[in-house]
Amino acid sequence: MDLSSILSFLGVAILLTLIPGPDNLFVLAQSISNGKKAGILTALGLSTGLIFHITAATLGITAIIYQSAIVFSIVKYAGAAYLLFLAYKSFREKDSQLDLNDENSISYKSLYRKAVISNLLNPKVSLFFLAFLPQFINYTNGNVTKQMLIYGILSLIQSLVIFILISIFAGKVRNYLKKNPTIAKKINLIQGSLFTLIGLKIAFTHK
Repeated sequence: MDLSSILSFLGVAILLTLIPGPDNLFVLAQSISNGKKAGILTALGLSTGLIFHITAATLGITAIIYQSAIVFSIVKYAGAAYLLFLAYKSFREKDSQLDLNDENSISYKSLYRKAVISNLLNPKVSLFFLAFLPQFINYTNGNVTKQMLIYGILSLIQSLVIFILISIFAGKVRNYLKKNPTIAKKINLIQGSLFTLIGLKIAFTHK
C-alpha cells in the first residue's frame, strides 16, 4: 500500500460519506432533536456498526449476503421497517413541543443502541465495503486481508469525524430552534420526515 493509494481512497470515501445518506441523516435528526452530545453518541453507535461491516467484508460474509437475494431482502426490509417505526413514533408526537433546553432526560444508551441497529440493518453499508474496498486492493502486494482491514479502519475514522462535525453543525441549528418556538414545536415532524426518508432510501436499495 502506497501513500497515493491511501490518499485516493480517503478522498473518494470522504466524498461518498458527505453525500446525504441514511447514516448522516440519522446523525442530523438525532442531533437536532436531542442535542450535540446525542449526535456524537449516535455517531459512535454507527461507527460500532461499521466495525461489524468491515469485519464481514474482510471475511467474505458480505459477499454471501449479497449473493443471496432472500437474505439481502430480509436485511433491507428489516432496516427500512425499523426506521419507519421510528418515524411513526415521531409523527405521533408531532404536535408536542420538545424541551430543547433539557438534555438530562435523554437516554443516551438508547440512542447509541438505535444507531447500532440502524447501521447493521442498512445493506447499503455492506454493499459499500463489498464494491468499494476491493477497487483499492493491490493484489500483487499480497496480504489482501490486511489491506482490507486498513482501508476499512481508515473509512471508519473518516466517517466518525464527519458524523461528529455534522453533530456540531446540527447543534448550532438546535440553538437556533431554541429561539424560535414555532419551529421547535414541529421538530418531531422534521425528525419523522428524516426517518421516513432514510427508511425509504434503504427500502429501495438495489444490489
